[in-house]
Amino acid sequence: MTVYFIGAGPGAADLLTLRADRLIRSCPVCLYAGSIVPEEVLANCPAGAEVVNTARMPLDEIMAIIAAADARGADVARLQSGDPSVWSALAEQARRLAAAGIDYEIVPGVPAFAAAAAALGHELTVPEVGQSVVLTRVSGRASRMPAGETLANFSATGATLAVHLAAHDIDRVVAELTPGYGPDCPAAVVAFASRPEQVILRGTLADIAAATKGAGVSRTAVILVGPVLAAEGFPDSYLYSADRPRDAHGRTLPCVR
Repeated sequence: MTVYFIGAGPGAADLLTLRADRLIRSCPVCLYAGSIVPEEVLANCPAGAEVVNTARMPLDEIMAIIAAADARGADVARLQSGDPSVWSALAEQARRLAAAGIDYEIVPGVPAFAAAAAALGHELTVPEVGQSVVLTRVSGRASRMPAGETLANFSATGATLAVHLAAHDIDRVVAELTPGYGPDCPAAVVAFASRPEQVILRGTLADIAAATKGAGVSRTAVILVGPVLAAEGFPDSYLYSADRPRDAHGRTLPCVR
């Protein structure tokens, strides 16, 4: 018996990986958070599968369901929104599974920030404009931010920021980022990326908060901030350049942009 932590992606069912789809089709038990995983993702659960919405369940109850499945040798598909490597509560679940001697496997998925960038039609790393992406959030009910991991500190780097789980606190986000980036820094908010109800808001730190509140966006959104969002006139990289460096035999050398 194995518990599969499956990255269910940002919401669109056709953004599931082939591995994720195969496991969803085969596992007799499926646990999902109904508040963030759309029901369309569950369409291929096998007939008669035990499908449980864990959105309102404490961790002890979730673990009890998994333990019962383990006792009868039934594999479990544990659907996580986006990719399980970030903000999925995977670590605390895996800790308990390890203590109980229950095997688990992680299946990566499309992360929300990638779906948001795709919706915007932007690369988040642009030559000589921005080459780093910081994934972060703000302190909230789920957990506090560690000391030093502040928006102000991240803004001082000038890197592209993808701020998750913070649309409800957009005024605070803008206030903490503006001193580092400046009010004219490009910003965007993408809510429900890849879903039919997707909302895309573009602007700057000076006006993105008003736009976000005006659109009624307060959850399931990614806030993107950084000069790359409006980059123009940047140089081409050497990745596909005819002038890429060559070795003594005339062979093109590998190029890292």
